[in-house]
Amino acid sequence: MKAIEISQPGGPDVLNWVDRPMPEPAAGQLLLRVIAAGVNRPDVMQRKGMYPAPPGASDIPGLEVSGEIVGGDVSASAYAMGDKVCALLSGGGYAQYCVVDAEHCLPIPAGMDPVHAAGIPETAFTVWSNIFNRGALAKGESLLVHGGASGIGTMAIQLAVARGHQVFATAGSDERVAIINALGATGINYKTQIFEDVVREATGGRGVDVILDMVAGDYINRDIRCLADDGRIVVIALQGAPKGEVNFAQMMLRRLTLTGSTLRARDKAFKAALAAQVRENVWPLLESGAVQVKLHAIFDMADAAQAHAMMDAGEQVGKIILRA
Repeated sequence: MKAIEISQPGGPDVLNWVDRPMPEPAAGQLLLRVIAAGVNRPDVMQRKGMYPAPPGASDIPGLEVSGEIVGGDVSASAYAMGDKVCALLSGGGYAQYCVVDAEHCLPIPAGMDPVHAAGIPETAFTVWSNIFNRGALAKGESLLVHGGASGIGTMAIQLAVARGHQVFATAGSDERVAIINALGATGINYKTQIFEDVVREATGGRGVDVILDMVAGDYINRDIRCLADDGRIVVIALQGAPKGEVNFAQMMLRRLTLTGSTLRARDKAFKAALAAQVRENVWPLLESGAVQVKLHAIFDMADAAQAHAMMDAGEQVGKIILRA
């Protein structure tokens, strides 16, 4: 089969379209003919040599795909040969074929094409796990999303709005703020506005209950300033810096929680349980159209370097997809 290989750590030009052996499904796994794969920030970090594949995972990048089941032990799964699914992977998605644990597959939402469906798993699993599980966003509570125009951000906004929450989101241009507003959130241009001032003013000084932070670094203390008492900050990326000062006195006095997570290295059982939660809570919203997959660009998989160059430039609003 053909696949994208990282020849060495570096820029987009290290991504090469090469011949690789066909993957072989193990017990409990399915073989998929890949239709499309989502491009995610962890793929970029892996390309740069900063986020290696976990033990046992393919070194081929790609954490989410849509595809057709063409092999594996379907008798032990809920699927049949020829079914089209989308799936969460630990690696291997930038290829013509991949293997995946059957429990990490979900049916393509009714009415959705496979190319859009390829942009769901990593995004929806990450959002549900971190906002609604780890962040425990509850009825009547509010949310702030940093990176609101990203694939994660657009999914987070839509899910929270569809579930009745007040949502704020930051972005780096007025054009992106307009897109965030159209999704039902209050957009904040972090280059021209002080997001903590906007949030506190809009909430009457109370602040928000949960913050999904993809920046970290010096954003953490700024997050604390616009967090309500008993609020939670969930860090899922380090686009600002991996270190920063934290005002622990504020955390103690106001009973604040600072937490974070990554998804790729979590065990199979965790991902299987999360898949079931996503299907129960997110799939109905996708099938009704209340939540949509926002696509920014589609590239042929052989042109993955162009897709990564676009992500490096920060040009995208929503998802970038590779079509096999």
